[in-house]
Amino acid sequence: MNSGIQIVVNGEPREVPEGLEVSALLSHLGLPAGRVAIERNLEILPRSQWVNTAVQPGDRYEIVHLVGGG
Repeated sequence: MNSGIQIVVNGEPREVPEGLEVSALLSHLGLPAGRVAIERNLEILPRSQWVNTAVQPGDRYEIVHLVGGG
């Protein structure tokens, strides 16, 4: 059983399982990956890096849902 780590998502402290990559974090949070932008520790995280970037204790994420319209 993985222990939990503390991170901040959109300004809210959260405990998530240890060993997640950012792509798995989205799934854990129940967020679709399709129209989302992610900032990790004040830097935009390119989508190509989501599967290779480990979620670390103390990380701060801002996750923004993109909305289209006309």
